[in-house]
Amino acid sequence: MTHNANNGPAVENVRLTDQRRLLAAALGFLQQGLELLELLEAESYARPHPAVYDASIGGHYRHGLDHFVSLLRAVETGVVDYDRRDRDRRVEQDLETARASTRIVRSELQRWDASVLEHTVGVRCSVSDCNPESPVTRSTLGRELAYAITHGIHHYAMIGVIARLEDRPVPAGFGVAPSTTLHRRTHVG
Repeated sequence: MTHNANNGPAVENVRLTDQRRLLAAALGFLQQGLELLELLEAESYARPHPAVYDASIGGHYRHGLDHFVSLLRAVETGVVDYDRRDRDRRVEQDLETARASTRIVRSELQRWDASVLEHTVGVRCSVSDCNPESPVTRSTLGRELAYAITHGIHHYAMIGVIARLEDRPVPAGFGVAPSTTLHRRTHVG
């Protein structure tokens, strides 16, 4: 493989543009969560729903937010530890705590320089309940931020199901993967 020195800055600019887009997507994802929280009432946020294994909107919301908090910690520790999430029941049960926690996470991400997403990190995540030792793999903060967004979209979709079962509104496009939205735009007609 040959390296063309003339492409160095151009390649670097493309990488930073991609990282900036990723940060913008994360901020947009969290903003969509705040918009959801403004539409909900405290009782429906925390109520377990039997049709979805007694999960609540708050439980799904908290779970997704925990993944972002794991990333924020990794900047200091060098390890994204998905096994040691806070699982703070207050975020799960109290709308105002969920709003405040989301604003804090958004604020922290807004402070990130795009280049931080290229930092290599270890990632600890349980993959089997047969072995208590979670493997640690290598990744980057950028890759894990992309994972947190897509994982969160899945939980937003579950929140959308629960909200619809209760005749509650959700923001437009809530819980729909961007690739699905783009596909629908280009293939519907």
